[in-house]
Amino acid sequence: MTNKFLKVFLLILIMIKIPVLAITQDFEVAPGIMHFTAEPGESKTMALTIINHANTDQEYNIMVKDFMFNKEGTLIQMPEGSTEHSLAKWISINPSHIMLSPNETKQIIVSIQAPVDDYTTRWANLIIRSVEEQTAAFADKKVKTGLLVAGEIVVQIYQSPKSNINYKMKITGITEITTGQDSVRRFKALVDNIGDKITNCKVTLLANNLSTAEETILQTINFKMLPDGQREIILKMPKDALPPGRYALAAILDYGKQSNLEGTQMVITVD
Repeated sequence: MTNKFLKVFLLILIMIKIPVLAITQDFEVAPGIMHFTAEPGESKTMALTIINHANTDQEYNIMVKDFMFNKEGTLIQMPEGSTEHSLAKWISINPSHIMLSPNETKQIIVSIQAPVDDYTTRWANLIIRSVEEQTAAFADKKVKTGLLVAGEIVVQIYQSPKSNINYKMKITGITEITTGQDSVRRFKALVDNIGDKITNCKVTLLANNLSTAEETILQTINFKMLPDGQREIILKMPKDALPPGRYALAAILDYGKQSNLEGTQMVITVD
């Protein structure tokens, strides 16, 4: 696979959001995301495939880390076992270290053991690192003696029993944050996942003319939220999208699961 083709292929995967595999220039991992649904007291396993695309033998270490998303939606890596929803202690990996020849494929087994009476949603990152030997003269003191990290792939692992149906979201605090340099009017709102399920969210910015009752959909955005997460969302309205008048501007949250729509609104004037 050429570098040019690889870059185009990765771009296509990102655009269509297919979490099938993850690739660096030297190795490939599939799947790119693992979803477990173990009930309390139950164990489940999945196979993770690693392919060595390098033209030399490669070592791979597999380890577990925690992660969280900040309110801007950026993923932050955390130490193992450091978060309330950590999955790290439930995961076992066999083997956690492998060697692959050029173009060789191997599988590792990722197992989840859910404790009795624990119905919570949990998650972690599986880190697959390719390492290569160094001579003593070139060994970097910042890395393990004789080893240099050549590349890594991160696989997200989620665990939530099907019997957990605690979906609950809210949206609050819409305010305008437009500045004099903005070419559009911008509005901010907060979305909170106060349930215990990973939830797909859709927020629609809707304007209702207070004189004519005419409604206009201005923007719709989609995103995913983890339990206990808070997301600050930015909604945009072109300055010429509405005729002059006063409007009730609402951000409407739809998270499915037969739930009621949630909303937050404010009144704006369009000159």
